[in-house]
Amino acid sequence: MSERPTAAPVASPIFSHPVRVYWEDTDAGGIVYYANYLKFFERARTEWLRALGVGQQALRTDTGTLFVVTDTRVAFRAPARLDDRLDVTVALRHTGRVALEIAQQARRGGTVLAEGTIRVGCVAAGTLRPCRIPTQILDVLA
Repeated sequence: MSERPTAAPVASPIFSHPVRVYWEDTDAGGIVYYANYLKFFERARTEWLRALGVGQQALRTDTGTLFVVTDTRVAFRAPARLDDRLDVTVALRHTGRVALEIAQQARRGGTVLAEGTIRVGCVAAGTLRPCRIPTQILDVLA
């Protein structure tokens, strides 16, 4: 049985990142291909970290760690189409010693198109083995 760190609830403000739907994001039916919502979520998480002063490359070079997605749960509510402007949100829900749980939504105006929970774990860049989230990163997230 693996031991999972106890997660601490976090009251996080919601970060929002705009995304425009391009032709390449759509499927043969003219709607956003479902897997592309994960790309939109990834972009928003990267920009959220950047807004907090944590660049992905600096994370690797300065701390020797990376964040990797370990679990995703996404529900698709309504379709997005070519040229739609979406707002993709990021809200930190829980922090643990080695992982973060993040709630995300893709919205068009007041309509939720997709929403999910993404779990990212911290790993050592050289070995990809789980490791503690660096204290300076936890301080920024607090």
